[in-house]
Amino acid sequence: MSTPNEGAAGKKHINLKIWRQESPDHEGRFEEFKLPYVKGANVISCLMEIQKNPVTADGKKTTPVVWDSNCLEEVCGSCPMNINGRVRMACSSLVDKLEDPITLEPLSKFPLVRDLAVDRQRMFLALKQVKAWIRIDGTYNLGPGPKQPQGNHAQMYTLSCCMTCGCCLEACPQVQPDNNFIGAAAISQVRLFNMHPTGAFTADERLAGLMQDGGIQDCGKAQNCVEVCPKEIPLTTSISAMNREVTMKVVRDLFFEDVAGKGVGGPG
Repeated sequence: MSTPNEGAAGKKHINLKIWRQESPDHEGRFEEFKLPYVKGANVISCLMEIQKNPVTADGKKTTPVVWDSNCLEEVCGSCPMNINGRVRMACSSLVDKLEDPITLEPLSKFPLVRDLAVDRQRMFLALKQVKAWIRIDGTYNLGPGPKQPQGNHAQMYTLSCCMTCGCCLEACPQVQPDNNFIGAAAISQVRLFNMHPTGAFTADERLAGLMQDGGIQDCGKAQNCVEVCPKEIPLTTSISAMNREVTMKVVRDLFFEDVAGKGVGGPG
């Protein structure tokens, strides 16, 4: 791992190479920036410094870099980008742990908005497809709900840490801009909500969502998703568990369809 470069005056500085593109219809390019070294700085703080005074390393005035961020503590999931060729969260990527120069590029599996900002709508559409929510009427008191088994708490908490950041989709070779594969995050969320005692009542609906176009059957088992997940969610375990549940649903549906077709148990 290289250290920040020494400037001519003996002061350390950080070199950044950032992808710039005004819109999807414009031609993109890299711009290089040089910043004073600050111990413990992350990529977002570097982008903020550039935003204050957007001047390239060769002294040319430019436009402020556009990127997405919010919480700055790896909770909101809005700042994923390709950093030195690997998808990471910019807020938790420290310059002390990155090779210099630091190259920043937008996610490639999502439509570009501008510079480092992308449209992650496909992730939220995937959650809609698999009905990743708990259905509660809310118009009247339903009384006490079913209790959550104590043994599931830790497992569900880990699954609930998903930020919908898109790192797993970016690393997945099956996810491409021209297909509908929902990716590991949505599959894992089906597992989470089906484990919920109230969510279990509508588990079959979520499994049916997994079986639609772009569903779990399109997973190529590359296992890249679990390697890049910033929250270390066991995504491949979720995929395996949901594959099993989907298979069992198919068998159940075929059996009951066959039984219904033969009129078993019906009037004589």
